Amino acid sequence: MKKFTGLHRYLTEQEIIYSSDIIEPSMVDMANLLTVHTSRYSKGIMEGILDRKEERRLGLPWSKRLAIRSRLAVQGTINAALMALQDGIAGNIAGGTHHAMPDYGEGFCVFNDVAVAIKVLRQSMWARKMLVIDCDVHQGNGTAQIFKNNADVFTFSLHGAKNYPFKKPPSTLDIGLPDKTGDSEYLKTLGEALENIFSHFTPDLVFYLGGIDPLETDHFGRLSLSLRGLEQRDRMVIRKVTDENTPLVLLLSGGYAPTLKETVQAHALMFKAARELAY
Repeated sequence: MKKFTGLHRYLTEQEIIYSSDIIEPSMVDMANLLTVHTSRYSKGIMEGILDRKEERRLGLPWSKRLAIRSRLAVQGTINAALMALQDGIAGNIAGGTHHAMPDYGEGFCVFNDVAVAIKVLRQSMWARKMLVIDCDVHQGNGTAQIFKNNADVFTFSLHGAKNYPFKKPPSTLDIGLPDKTGDSEYLKTLGEALENIFSHFTPDLVFYLGGIDPLETDHFGRLSLSLRGLEQRDRMVIRKVTDENTPLVLLLSGGYAPTLKETVQAHALMFKAARELAY
């Protein structure tokens, strides 16, 4: 949890973002949360009445702070999406909780912020066609499941083939990479996939889940990206989306570098690239 405050501090100290850039969210309205999540599950999170099996599946002990933080993070992604539509690019220095399903959470993901943001924006007619570029090392099973029958939401997941989750509902496009995949093959695969997607799908808005867990130093990733490779990945995605003149939302997703400092600096690469490429 310390990476969130650490990242905020690092980004502002390095002047990658400025205090005037930051908008603090309120908690997402329950009506918006219920566009994706069931009333039973949402109430269970907010009131702390999940059973022990559900808590184990979530992977996090329940607390009131967790419930509030999770609702704040969802609204942060909605805010970032609305700001990106107006300004071209925005980010949430949280978010990307792509494992959460409508009636349960798993893999440290309480609510699916991307899915809620997409539903809210589509209902309010802010945008219709959405693209999710998910480069977390773990497949975005929750997002894939929620939008499995929606042709207007393209879900793309580039992940470790043998990594969690072990049951992977199909995204619009899934690419599972073998263990130890390094920079060259990873970037080649990503570049080809982005060209293919944009050749036949024109989104109104893109959500980029820039998880740092493909790093070779990650505790659970099993891929072998260098820090330089991770930076090139972020620049490739941001450059492609901005070249297409499409609004872009940046989200953290996962990452477990050996130290807090390394984790923060790796997550900061995405925001640094956005500052350099989009302004």
